[in-house]
Amino acid sequence: MADSSKKMSLMGLTTLVTVNMMGSGIIMLPTNMAQLGAISLLSWIVTAIGSMAIAYCFSQCGIFCTKSGGLSAYTEEAHAKSGFFLCSYLYFISLAIANVAVAISAVGYMSSFVPWLSSGAIPLFIGTVGLLWITTLANFGGPSITGKIGSVTVWGVIIPVAGLSIIGWFWFKADILAAAWDPHNLPISEAVGKAIPLTLWAFLGMESAAQATDAVEDPKRNVPLACLFGTLGAAVVYVLSTTVIQGIIPNDELAKSAAPFALVYAHIFNPMIGNIILALAVMACVGSLLGWQFTLAQTAKMTADQDLFLKLFSKVSARGAPIVGMIVCGVLQTLMAVSTISPNASAQFSKLVNLAAVTNLIPYVTALTGLLVMMHKAKASPAIYTRNTAVLLIAVAYSLYALYACGKDAVFGGTLVLAFGYLLYGFLAKRFVNEPLTVQTRAGNP
Repeated sequence: MADSSKKMSLMGLTTLVTVNMMGSGIIMLPTNMAQLGAISLLSWIVTAIGSMAIAYCFSQCGIFCTKSGGLSAYTEEAHAKSGFFLCSYLYFISLAIANVAVAISAVGYMSSFVPWLSSGAIPLFIGTVGLLWITTLANFGGPSITGKIGSVTVWGVIIPVAGLSIIGWFWFKADILAAAWDPHNLPISEAVGKAIPLTLWAFLGMESAAQATDAVEDPKRNVPLACLFGTLGAAVVYVLSTTVIQGIIPNDELAKSAAPFALVYAHIFNPMIGNIILALAVMACVGSLLGWQFTLAQTAKMTADQDLFLKLFSKVSARGAPIVGMIVCGVLQTLMAVSTISPNASAQFSKLVNLAAVTNLIPYVTALTGLLVMMHKAKASPAIYTRNTAVLLIAVAYSLYALYACGKDAVFGGTLVLAFGYLLYGFLAKRFVNEPLTVQTRAGNP
């Protein structure tokens, strides 16, 4: 039995959840939200509530589900083996898309040091693909090196963003925020709906919170609390930082910026401080991308270990790195970068964020519904069942609304990806033809 003194406390796990969620998800948001106007800040309220409901349900899934596999294992509880595959497949695609978006964010910030990168579509593409492959190759050293680098570089975003949430109010001007409120005369419902994919993007990754159950003190108490407190902590920083920046930088200038946090620090202090923030943001993006590249390859490996992806994804080096799978992932992301090529980093980022949100939200819904089956199998008490079901309905309602808010183009693209997944599973299904019979036999027993 593990020594409880060596396990993670509630405070430690809450910090871990907040750090994991923030990563690089915030650095381009002020620019993209400014393009809608400060009215888009209202979407944080909807997303914070929805994300907290989702995080809570995932924490409950982590407690009730004894299988490994995260979202895919939760999905399998309600949707059998095809659900496991489709959840893994969509989550894999979502991570690949998100990685391209993170790379674009990093290149947008780097363009201040290397102006050539923002001089057209081809330079932006070259910078994005170059960064994707550099972080792929850097992962060949194995998970321990990746983890150590990521745990340091992520603070390059957290420190300046959280810092702005505190000190920025000394330079905040209400008239600047008022002027930026609704430049396009959008109805509140339309503005909030258009901003939902952007604010949701900042919360993607909260599903990883329940994966630390074995290393936490009193997990049945601390994991749900850490999920909620971590999500709430990130929400507070997101809301404060994006609000205060709208009251410091005029909206037109902010909407055109490729590096909004560097811009605001240069405005508050001087260009040198802005360049330091710029360097920290680039460092954080590269570190975040490094970690997510490994997560992408590990997702493929986990699914291949279940005989649901090509076996080449299961092969690992002596250092535990799935190198062949990483190379395949690198090729896939290069093709994605080609398909979304644009001279504007912000436009390219927005297109990818919407598609990444759609392909992530569908696994969210399927995994959330697995909680109902888990509670039934575990004979959860009526009080727990009622409470969890109520929160689950809020989480699913938000997920469905967010899917709608992503827009018809992103939903259409996500539907095509999902339909292609069914075709792929058709070729794999013969491996599991006996499993439904086994389930049926069990169900028929008294």
